[in-house]
Amino acid sequence: MTTKELMALGRLLGGYLELFAGCFAYRPSFEHFGSYARGLLSDLPRKSVEPMALACGTAVRTLQGFLRSAVWDHARVRKIYQQRLAASPWMSEPDDLGTIGLIDETSVAKKGAETPGVQRQYCGALGKQENCIVTVHLGLARGRFKTLVNSDLFLPESWSGDRDRCRRADIPDDVVYRSKWRIALELLDDARGNGLRFDRLTFDEYYGSQPGFLEGLDEREQLFVAEVSKSFRVLSKRPRGARPKKGWTGKRVDSLVRFSANWHQQPWRKVQLARLTLDDQEWEVRAAQVHLLRHGELTPRTYWLIVARNQRTGETKYFISNAPADTPLERLLRIAFSRWNIEHTFRVAKSELGLSHFEGRSYISLIRHLTICELLLGFVAEHTDRLRVEKFGDHPETNPLRPEPTVPSLAKKPPHHDRPPTHQPSHPLPPTA
Repeated sequence: MTTKELMALGRLLGGYLELFAGCFAYRPSFEHFGSYARGLLSDLPRKSVEPMALACGTAVRTLQGFLRSAVWDHARVRKIYQQRLAASPWMSEPDDLGTIGLIDETSVAKKGAETPGVQRQYCGALGKQENCIVTVHLGLARGRFKTLVNSDLFLPESWSGDRDRCRRADIPDDVVYRSKWRIALELLDDARGNGLRFDRLTFDEYYGSQPGFLEGLDEREQLFVAEVSKSFRVLSKRPRGARPKKGWTGKRVDSLVRFSANWHQQPWRKVQLARLTLDDQEWEVRAAQVHLLRHGELTPRTYWLIVARNQRTGETKYFISNAPADTPLERLLRIAFSRWNIEHTFRVAKSELGLSHFEGRSYISLIRHLTICELLLGFVAEHTDRLRVEKFGDHPETNPLRPEPTVPSLAKKPPHHDRPPTHQPSHPLPPTA
């Protein structure tokens, strides 16, 4: 990027942040919002409150107070962000896969016992049991545009059952233990309520193995392509009787694919999956319509069962989808493998925007930190796409794929956004803000 482009981005960031000014009761709080945002976009090695406050010339306690106790509506900030995404021109760009919703979780290792939701649990970032917090996220991908749109903390049962501990961490009494898949449904409902629509959802086998989650998506008429474990159970055809025999749970998908004559009579189809920075992958695929059992009853509709194997790596994956029976199999597989997009956004958000750098003992502070990281990721994604189009036009094949540089100049406030003198009293924002 050129110096001119960086300067222009700094001005655009100021205008972008102004969209959320009405969510703040007092102007100084909004100024701290700008300081925090620019700190997250800076090249600081650690983007927790203290180094960001020192870098922007703000008292550490003041920036801590901005996150924990300042009067501003972080739920409304997220609402405006999601509504803006829904109306974004990038969302109407032609794409054969449409808008894909991505559901996943991420974890951050923590020391001590005071960070909200921390306990010894499986930490995906480390691949083992560790003292950590877990957050559930909803992402979005359309073409090369990708960002996070919603998130929440997974509150373990040990925390939920100790309300005194929760109150010390500013966790409201109505925030209790919910399964991660229930949190994911809440995130989806929130985003849909703000105008975001997803042509398909995709997620890993934890969410795919939860009958309640798949049932909830069916009730919402939300199409999905879900990875499932090899022990996931289906029925290859309707039973002869009016209903399945008592205690019958169906067959494991790996056994069905391995031993069913119908599956063996079906030839493997080869599908090429393009990758951005690596060689294309070739998968062999078989698929058929199957039935699921819920609450001992047969579901009224059929589902795709897809088995994909990679001869080069020896991997075998299984997927379930409620897509219509005439949906092209290649498209379903491309949607299933698009889940890498949320891993990419996690990596960018953690390495460039300090998503995992939160240090605090307040639930409110954590949720506000996650919200600001999301809207900044949306800003970065929007202008990454814009600059790519301006630079390469209709020739994306000439775009060299390389890591994007950090933008330290964005950490500096524009001259017209200088903080008022510290002795100046706080004053509400005018209604026109």
